[in-house]
Amino acid sequence: MTSPNAAQDRAGLLRLASDPEDYRGLGIAPAEVAPFEDGLRIEDAKGTYEWWYFDAHLDDGTKLVVIFYTKPITEPKSRLAPVITINLDLADGRSIEKILHAAPDAFRASKDGCDVWIGDNHFAGDLHRYRITAEIGDVAVDIELVGEIRPWRPKSGHLYFGQPPREHLFAWLPSVPQGHATVTYRIGDAHYRTEGIGYHDHNWGDVPMTDLMHCWYWGRAKVGPYTVIAAYITAAEAYGYASQTVFMLARNGTVIADDDAKVVFTTDRVNADAVTGKPVADITRYEYRDKDERYLITFERAATILQAKFVDRLPLLKRIAARLIGFDGAYLRFTGKLTLQRFVADDLVEAVEEEALWELMYFGHARPPAV
Repeated sequence: MTSPNAAQDRAGLLRLASDPEDYRGLGIAPAEVAPFEDGLRIEDAKGTYEWWYFDAHLDDGTKLVVIFYTKPITEPKSRLAPVITINLDLADGRSIEKILHAAPDAFRASKDGCDVWIGDNHFAGDLHRYRITAEIGDVAVDIELVGEIRPWRPKSGHLYFGQPPREHLFAWLPSVPQGHATVTYRIGDAHYRTEGIGYHDHNWGDVPMTDLMHCWYWGRAKVGPYTVIAAYITAAEAYGYASQTVFMLARNGTVIADDDAKVVFTTDRVNADAVTGKPVADITRYEYRDKDERYLITFERAATILQAKFVDRLPLLKRIAARLIGFDGAYLRFTGKLTLQRFVADDLVEAVEEEALWELMYFGHARPPAV
């Protein structure tokens, strides 16, 4: 599958805000990210949501993901219902997932910067240095993340669905596109300390993502001297399955490419996942072309480390209701190889590869083949 031309595909129903009036209205600068952008950005109401995300590839072979949510991703129409998730995928093959549901009064967050509390668990930082502490049952993590690449966002970071005055928002801020993570984690009575490559981003929106999006692929990785963040978002049927590619490429800590209009997204070897039934591509590619220089970034799936049907995570009565109305959302997380190839005048001049972590989020039924 090849992505259509992004500008044509949107057809006025999907836009990544980037006009001068957009920046003025949002109170942000085109290139510089302000600390308040990583603070609480949206008022709690039915349909709104917000989360702060961290992941890391650690030197002991562990992959760690920690997320602080204002409400469960499966229940966006609820009011404030804070949640924390911890996922540990260990080198010995164990996968550990912990979920903490907290009372509304356990949540507090600053609007001036990232300073989020859910009970005694804390996610805080200043766009460069972060401290994340969380404990759920017999698993605890203590993380220090120090940024190695400046905060970045795709243009304004605000993706709007529909047309004025009924536009709806999905926002995304990669506050730390790449950083050095120092992590202490505990599993039962066993304590571990290690380091690795970390990442932090922040999302929020004003209506449930299920109303706006059909699916997305998202991944990030460090490979040789390069850092890659890449996503391909497909809007819901109501927005014509319009698409938006997000892409950032940095070399030695400096962003060298982030123009989504110069990227083509493709997939290959697509088959139905045995657990969720969703179509999953073994190969996803992002090709960035600028004059006679071309970068080809290929994610090749080796394993699916998380397969979750959203309906299975709902309370019993809501689970029954969701099944009755045909709710079919799912989330999959993959590991595999990322290969980056650099071409000049179609000559391959550089190639590097590394292990990577990426995801596929599905908010509804698989698209009909004829679409």
